[in-house]
Amino acid sequence: MVTVDNVASKLCSIVLSQNNEAETKEWRLLGQEQDGTLLFSWIQTDSVHGIRSHIGLFSYEKNTLEVIYSFHTPVPVIQASISSNRTVFGFVTKEELNNEDQENSFIYKPFVVQLNHKKEPKLCDLKIERSKQIMLQFLYKKRSILTEKQPDKLLILVHQECVLQYQLNLSNFDVEGFSVEYLVRAFLWAQWDPVHQTLYYIHYRKPTRALVEDEEEVKSDHETNLSPTLSGLQFHDDLPHETVMNIPLNLPHSTSLSGSCGIYEDDTVPLRIHNCSLDLMVLTDSEGVVCICHHYLYQPVQPAINLEENDETPVHFAYSVTVLHQSCVIHCVIPGIPWNRAKAIRPIFILYGDHHILAYIPGICTHLLDIGILHEPACHITTTAEFSGLEPQQISLAPLIKFGESMVLNLVTLDIVDLTVTNNQLIQTFKSDTALENRLSILHYFLVHNADVDVVIELLMSQIEKSISSGLPQLLKEFLIGSSYATAQRNLPSDASQLVNLLPVTTQPTGCDIEVKVKDKMICLSQDILWNASMMLLSPQQRIVPYRADIWTKLWDHLIKIAKGKQKFKPSQVVEKLLVSLVCYQPEALSRSSTPMSPGGSLGSNTMINDLASMTSQCSRKSQIDALPFYEIESCTASKQEHIISVNLRELSMHLLKQSAENKISRFQWQSQTPMHVHAVATRYVAAQLEQSRFLCHILCKAIAFDPRYEQEKGFIFINQLCDEKKRILFTILERYYLAVESIAFPLPQGFTSFFTFLGYRTLRFNMFLQYVHRNVFELQVDVMKIIMMDTEDTRAGIHQKLKLLTLLPRSRAKRLLSQWSHPVSLMIRAREHSLNILSGVEGANQRVHGFQRKKSYQLGLAAFPSEDRLSPLDTFLDLLTAKASLTELDFGLLIDATITSTDDFL
Repeated sequence: MVTVDNVASKLCSIVLSQNNEAETKEWRLLGQEQDGTLLFSWIQTDSVHGIRSHIGLFSYEKNTLEVIYSFHTPVPVIQASISSNRTVFGFVTKEELNNEDQENSFIYKPFVVQLNHKKEPKLCDLKIERSKQIMLQFLYKKRSILTEKQPDKLLILVHQECVLQYQLNLSNFDVEGFSVEYLVRAFLWAQWDPVHQTLYYIHYRKPTRALVEDEEEVKSDHETNLSPTLSGLQFHDDLPHETVMNIPLNLPHSTSLSGSCGIYEDDTVPLRIHNCSLDLMVLTDSEGVVCICHHYLYQPVQPAINLEENDETPVHFAYSVTVLHQSCVIHCVIPGIPWNRAKAIRPIFILYGDHHILAYIPGICTHLLDIGILHEPACHITTTAEFSGLEPQQISLAPLIKFGESMVLNLVTLDIVDLTVTNNQLIQTFKSDTALENRLSILHYFLVHNADVDVVIELLMSQIEKSISSGLPQLLKEFLIGSSYATAQRNLPSDASQLVNLLPVTTQPTGCDIEVKVKDKMICLSQDILWNASMMLLSPQQRIVPYRADIWTKLWDHLIKIAKGKQKFKPSQVVEKLLVSLVCYQPEALSRSSTPMSPGGSLGSNTMINDLASMTSQCSRKSQIDALPFYEIESCTASKQEHIISVNLRELSMHLLKQSAENKISRFQWQSQTPMHVHAVATRYVAAQLEQSRFLCHILCKAIAFDPRYEQEKGFIFINQLCDEKKRILFTILERYYLAVESIAFPLPQGFTSFFTFLGYRTLRFNMFLQYVHRNVFELQVDVMKIIMMDTEDTRAGIHQKLKLLTLLPRSRAKRLLSQWSHPVSLMIRAREHSLNILSGVEGANQRVHGFQRKKSYQLGLAAFPSEDRLSPLDTFLDLLTAKASLTELDFGLLIDATITSTDDFL
């Protein structure tokens, strides 16, 4: 909360520039028109006219003040409005009565003034006097030749009584010459929307009759109960007005503390008619965004007790936001606020950007409610309320039109206040000891809505420093999901936008309860679903002009999309498929040309990876500065990365095809998505997965130990150069990275598997290392096994370790490693394997040597173990083998060498 300007000082300087002897005081905001012009009243004292009141139009952009009417004496004007052609304006006075018998000692009177009268402005009393609040508002009309002679229309709103529409005849400017029409009878609350020219009001309706016979027998007092309903009256320039919505409201605890309050706040911006028993505001946007914000206080204990003015009994400060375009309601409860403080706090709700509502509660907290149309409301942010130095009773904020999305006016001081939630404020909240859900929401905000990569890196860095934090894997998953969505969305054609809404955008579930502690207060957020919200609106074909494009047809379209129940793609779908396919995964048995790039054909693995990389070449970060601490190559025949990419591509394509199978006409456009759209979305999203997975790995490695600008070595040599402490930290971080990537079925960068396995080998004890291998966290690929076999000494313990690792490898990979291990154990194992294959009939003619060499080897074998009958155990075994296979299939040299070696004590 930052004060950027003061309107009162500007107004005073303008008046002094016109009359340097004038003294002004009691500046009051009377209203704001559709073009952003503000109406002010003030009391001016000068030597010529004495003390009197003035009403003027103030343009903040031009810094001009135009006096439109001057009274002869000070007049207590509380609200005003002016016609679009500046010919007529109206105002309301609020005079205090000296009658002690009446509960409400004020009386409201409306007046209208003809400004373009012959000599001087002509004042007309509408002859309406009420103790209930009265407000007025001119309807706007388009400026054209056809509308010049049309009478100006004026709404008169009398609280709890009626809404009148006056048509002002300028030729006969008298109350008797005005035509009057009753638009609404008794209403509890009303608000004027100047941008869309809509009147919202709350009135009571009788409950509908029951449809079941037993339900007709209800108590008589229940039959008299009325349910509050919010209706919207839409006005048009050239057409009659129409009721566009009727929403039954649930106003919890709306009168539990205030009762039948007769005190009026006289809110003029936005123009609202209500007493202190109901504080409600409607926020709208031309894209079909409609939100109903309701603030209330209640006591958690029953029965409620009567509270005095300075009572410090704790109450619950609460508000609810009905997000109509998302068909849900967001609730916020802040317990433990003293009554004498809570009743003075007036929260403000404004639309913040394209995707949020900013709820500012002075002295307590600030909320950024995620209510955009891109995805379901889930990522709500709770942060601190910046200290303003003012008491709650000195803060009464009002949103302004065309002053900036986060600019508000403090009606008490006339300060223009900027409520922008700064990046630094969110960063400090993220780094504080806040709830994990709040940190996830802040990360989502910078990934999807704000697209600030530098801030995202700073946030992740702060959590990497707390490597023992249990929430780091969830944050990494949120980064992968959110950044992949944002990357894919930027690179997609506009005609595929419908399919973008089916992509996952966050890891947070919709509707979960969140508790965030801000200082000493616990902020509780919850969410409910609205059922059949579209039934509360007038359908486009029922409008006066069917399918007329405006806020209500767009709102209807949003609700219809929600009603269709389109499901977003879930990474768990791929995880479930991989649970089966990875069990049967045999890299040596897969061909590189077996993975389809698209539903229409198949390309090789190298081609596929290169194509995916080229799709993101415009935004790719792959460079020398952004390098990884390992070589991005795979040593196996078919990489696991390729397999995961192919499953992601297949499952996402099928999901998009199923969800977009129905081709229906919405308004005048075909909402059909061709297979080419599906292919474009699926391939770009999978490419974004690969890119963001790699980028996240770079961030984590750079945060711990690897800076490509200074490091010369990579891969296993880089690990060997690290000290033990850095190895341990790097392993801890990469382990959480691996957990996050695997849990949402994202592809790992090429080369990561071998690097991570060797890092674990260097960091963990061997028994712990084996557990990771058994759980398929570490993969013993050829390059890792080669260096482990070379690194492990051929001691008794070392040999046992090598043998344990070799038993975990596929047979073909183990045979290749055994052939490179020059040790008697390797020779014996290979000989036994060869004999087993011969005896079982598995192995064919592997060794084909010449007859001379074969005969010589056989004779050496006989000489090794001589006996009288020339029948040694080796001779007997060789006879057995020759009975099972031909001599060409036997490797006599391997068998004899293994037999001789077995007599040595090499352990």
